[in-house]
Amino acid sequence: MRGKKSPNLISPTGAINLMTHAMMGAALGLVFGLALVLFNPTVANLLNHGGHSAAMVFIITLVTTFAIGATLTGLVFILAEDKEF
Repeated sequence: MRGKKSPNLISPTGAINLMTHAMMGAALGLVFGLALVLFNPTVANLLNHGGHSAAMVFIITLVTTFAIGATLTGLVFILAEDKEF
């Protein structure tokens, strides 16, 4: 019978993996926001009339949402890898 191995999440490597997923999500959020502004003139018009603070809230919301989603997905991937035999 095998001994119980510690999860890969509670280690420096696990933390680096989670940060990597978060950074990938943030980059994807920025790309998605840029594509949305470039290809949808309505969004660009709203941001132009909303001012600097509206644009910042838009970008921060997109980046944060994508980063949290990618981090949670990375967490699931790491935990699923630990379950493999």
